[in-house]
Amino acid sequence: MSDIKEVSFLANQIIKKYYLCNSCLGRLFSKKLKLSSNRLLGKKLKKNIHTSKKCYICKNLFDNLTPYLDLMLESSSTYGFSSFVVGAMIKPSVIDRDDYLRSKYQLRGIDGVKTDLTRELSKQFAKKTRKILDFLNPDVTFTVNFKDKTCQLRSKQISLQGRYNKIKRGFSQKQKSCENCSGKGCRVCDFHGFTESDSVEAKISKFLFGKFGGTIAKFTWIGGDDKSSLVLGRGRPFFVRIQNPEKRKVKLPKILKTDSVIIHNCKIISDIPKKPLTFRSTIEMKIITENEIQSSNLKKLKKHFANPVVIYENSGKRAEKKIFSVKYKKNSKNKFTLTIIAEGGLPIKRFMIGDNVVPGVSQIIENNCNCDEFDFLEIKMITNN
Repeated sequence: MSDIKEVSFLANQIIKKYYLCNSCLGRLFSKKLKLSSNRLLGKKLKKNIHTSKKCYICKNLFDNLTPYLDLMLESSSTYGFSSFVVGAMIKPSVIDRDDYLRSKYQLRGIDGVKTDLTRELSKQFAKKTRKILDFLNPDVTFTVNFKDKTCQLRSKQISLQGRYNKIKRGFSQKQKSCENCSGKGCRVCDFHGFTESDSVEAKISKFLFGKFGGTIAKFTWIGGDDKSSLVLGRGRPFFVRIQNPEKRKVKLPKILKTDSVIIHNCKIISDIPKKPLTFRSTIEMKIITENEIQSSNLKKLKKHFANPVVIYENSGKRAEKKIFSVKYKKNSKNKFTLTIIAEGGLPIKRFMIGDNVVPGVSQIIENNCNCDEFDFLEIKMITNN
């Protein structure tokens, strides 16, 4: 018996007991016959059978996909994208009936009803919008819920890098999380994870949300700075991921100036580096001493920092940071300026007083030190070969 005769015979057996729509009937045999249109095959196999019965498997879902297509179009109307993929949530009973029928008639290697639903929706959406279906790396992902007739859209995150200067003292690098959601995003914080805007993080985020839309901004900082510190020179590098952006192709200014932060060289990148990056910071510290400064003790600084500084954390973890350059200037009997070029991650205030940092400045000059202010004059990335 030829494939087409075998298929026709089995299709008739199924139709006698279980009425199926053209799409569900055709799906059971299209792969065997190597045909692309389930609907046309089903129509041919049914031989113009007309009935008021609903499809045993899908309950005529395939005959009324327009409302779900409209939901997809509505949910994506404010988004800029070129590729998409569709997922679906359907009633378990639909899947159960599909599995039962395929098992009963020993129909193997056949796409499930959910796969066919998403494929048909994808075809119609692509035809309507001229967007590209991409299973591997889509710009947006639709999840169509056939149970409650809703559609959710998730946009692929965008990664960026840039630098910032902090030109005003008195606000921190990182933003406090929204108290209502602990930074996860809620209606109180407009899904951004924070409610205030008194930090470098908030100011950069506000700028990026204005350009791309989106919800949460996840930062990777190249080092940190104190609330009272300035960040000068070419600025501190940062990386950020914008979750669920509405726009993907945005022209960014080379420099954006606010009253306290300058953002520059901000651009889209393929992804954020996964390995920790090495950097060096040029740091200027204005130091006040408890007792009068002895010039002979200041001279000890260069000698002691020829070897790495050892840092001990409360957890027992030990780290070493190199200091590559040391300059100092005595300003008065109990004030001096110390400028160093150090490996990134040196805890400045602990380094000053010697709090589990060996050697500390206070111990070297034999005088208790307090760092009144410290500023970052330059942050340089080091390329790892």
